[in-house]
Amino acid sequence: MPRPRRRPSRGELIARNSLDRFVGRREQVALFARNLAKDPLSPTDPAAYLFHVRGVGGVGKSTLLRQWREAARQAGAVTAAVDENDVHGVLSAMVAMARQLAERTRPLKAFDRAVEECRREQEAAARPADFDGAADEGPSVTSRAISRAVVGGTTALLPGGGAIAAMVDPDAVAEGMDQAWDRVRGRRARGRDVERDTVSRAFVDVLDELCAEHPWVVLFLDTWEQTGRHLDAWLRALLRDGFGPLPVNVMVVLAGRDDLHRDWSGLMAQGRDVPLEAFTEPETRELLARRGVDEPETVEAVVRLSMGLPLLADILALARPESAAAVDANGDLAEAAVERFVRWIADPLYREVVLTCALAPRLNADVFATVVPDEARGLWEWLCGQPFVSGNGDFKRYHAVVRAGMVRRERTRSPQGWTAVHLRLADAHAAWGADIERNLPDGRHRQDARWLCHRLDEMYHRLCAHPGGALANALEEAVHCAEDGPETLRQWGDAFTQAALDTNDETLGAWTGRLRDATATGEDPVVAALGALLAHSVLTPQAQAQAHVARGRHLEPAGREEEAAAAFDRAVALDPENAGARFHRGRARLRAGRQDEAVDDLTAAVRLDPRDARALAQRGEAHRRARRFDEAVADLTAALALDPRQVRALGSRGQVHRQAGRLDEAVADFTAALAIAPDYAWALGSRGQAHRQAGRYPQAVADLTAALRLRPDYAWALAERGKAHRLAGRPAEAVADLTAALAFVPDYRWALVERGNAHLAAARHEAAEADFTAALDIDPDDLWALVGRGRARTAAHRTAEARRDFDRAAALDPDGAWRHDTVGGAGGPGAPPGAPTA
Repeated sequence: MPRPRRRPSRGELIARNSLDRFVGRREQVALFARNLAKDPLSPTDPAAYLFHVRGVGGVGKSTLLRQWREAARQAGAVTAAVDENDVHGVLSAMVAMARQLAERTRPLKAFDRAVEECRREQEAAARPADFDGAADEGPSVTSRAISRAVVGGTTALLPGGGAIAAMVDPDAVAEGMDQAWDRVRGRRARGRDVERDTVSRAFVDVLDELCAEHPWVVLFLDTWEQTGRHLDAWLRALLRDGFGPLPVNVMVVLAGRDDLHRDWSGLMAQGRDVPLEAFTEPETRELLARRGVDEPETVEAVVRLSMGLPLLADILALARPESAAAVDANGDLAEAAVERFVRWIADPLYREVVLTCALAPRLNADVFATVVPDEARGLWEWLCGQPFVSGNGDFKRYHAVVRAGMVRRERTRSPQGWTAVHLRLADAHAAWGADIERNLPDGRHRQDARWLCHRLDEMYHRLCAHPGGALANALEEAVHCAEDGPETLRQWGDAFTQAALDTNDETLGAWTGRLRDATATGEDPVVAALGALLAHSVLTPQAQAQAHVARGRHLEPAGREEEAAAAFDRAVALDPENAGARFHRGRARLRAGRQDEAVDDLTAAVRLDPRDARALAQRGEAHRRARRFDEAVADLTAALALDPRQVRALGSRGQVHRQAGRLDEAVADFTAALAIAPDYAWALGSRGQAHRQAGRYPQAVADLTAALRLRPDYAWALAERGKAHRLAGRPAEAVADLTAALAFVPDYRWALVERGNAHLAAARHEAAEADFTAALDIDPDDLWALVGRGRARTAAHRTAEARRDFDRAAALDPDGAWRHDTVGGAGGPGAPPGAPTA
């Protein structure tokens, strides 16, 4: 059954009526119409898939795009159009375009699900990991080896209570290093924008489905000088099949002021460059005739003043000038055109609507109703129909040329009126934002695009009303936007820059320059902007502390750990009662192996916010790494009471139980973590390790195999499974797994010792000796490698060499607990340094 034909909206009817008055550009309109009729796969004359319309402001680019869009619809195409009001990043652009495509076709459920998942992932990634638990990787092979080198010599707590006690637990240092490496991995993943690319692939799937049903899908991207800042690289990747094969009947139209840069040269070889020049004199005369301006001298004056710019000619024509003298003016053309247009609006109510609404960078019906008198509420559709008002999404906007002139006029004409309107708009946006915040879970409002839009508009209007008085709050808002990430910071910068331009305030202009210069250095824009804010004493001590916290949190995933730690130190010095500063410094200290200092900071964070589950969990992890198991369990249990779905806290508590020998409790916690996150490879591997220590080898192998299905390159899980096979009496399977682990990490000393033990169990004495020797090349003081090699040499009847190895082992461990171990013992040769016995 065919879907009922959708009735056009009022806005679409307004747009169509404005297009009926379209004048000029016949060549460009015909070019696009001919292209729509072509076959994109024609071997001789294929349709172009990319158009770039370019020209100065006011030359008619947006108007031409509206005409082309209507032509595409008439040809059966499905279209979407966005401009700078809709685009604050790649995701917002795709969402805006998909919404328009869905309005014309059907709900795009798969795309919507991908967007929701991406937003959840981005929300999590916007904050660096708030809990460094045991539960990402565990102490990995390489980090453990490095930690032993850092600590110096054999610092392990040997099975049976060896005489060499560790001053620093290498497990704790190793786990801290793993967290740093995990952040590097996370940074690389975020650098590839994995979640965003998933949405991009879903967007291509949408285009593919629509292209199978319609002759064309045409995407219009206006004001490319603005939208291209966010979309340039993404769009080039899209057109080059970077997110999956793009159907040939997808057409993309860009419109902007400037030439495309050289990276577009290959793509434009199959596209069309459409430069727009000023109207010819006949085209300007035709436009005036369509508008009813036909008095010869007046026509001559408009032609001369407009200089062929369609926008200015249209504005002058709409004002119905009565004589050439009323048109002629000196000075800036745009200023003159705007001034004449305003002067010629005969009805004072209409004039007030046009001028007052110019003070809002973004307009919708709610903003309109806030600023106009009650008797003007019915003029919204009239305003939307004016040639200088456009917009494809939720908001309308004045053309920049027209708005700039009207803003300057209002600022100087009525300073008090200017302030009153901006304050009224600021209060309205504050109320709308507060209403959104009330209906969202605590702390989630900053991730809501609607809330952010209102917050930044409120900031803009308060800056316009009182630039000096609102500056401190605006710069403090920059700190919060920086915490949210570079995209949000860029939106803040756009709003702040607009306020600087519209107020012509020197102080705002100076700050715009400082921040622009700072972020142009190539450094992380968030770190650079925060550095610029902190370099000038404009923030309160509390705001400075928050800026240092935000800066540190962005330095950490960049691998700049020492700088991050220094930033947290400064934050605590400025504001000791900042719970976030205490928390993040505690995490930094924990990574550095300074558990007691970490506990001090985390205790302060808990005191300041007793319901902060992450601080409790992190303190529990600090206790765990200091081997204070009772305190660790208490904190982790308290954290889980506040937030039972803290997977990493469950993992850490499971590790505590495992290290304390409470293997059934460990298995229970790892199982609970897996109930929340079934793909948690670390928890699977750790549960397998606990099963292995309990002698439950089939369950151990099953869990470790499941972990390896999730992560085939998981060297630690391969080595653990190899050990389980060895202890279960399967030396061949053990050797296979340990060899695979060593293929991923050739200097995996524990795996070398374990494989040596497996060879020894199978009476392959020469192979065993080779592995033990390789382990000793990495660490000459590896007790279990020495013991294993001694046994291999003993079995090969090379007693003198064996004796030298045993003597060296005795020097390392005079108590000689290793003397009573057997090769098959669960805690015997090959047990990783610092690991508890089964």
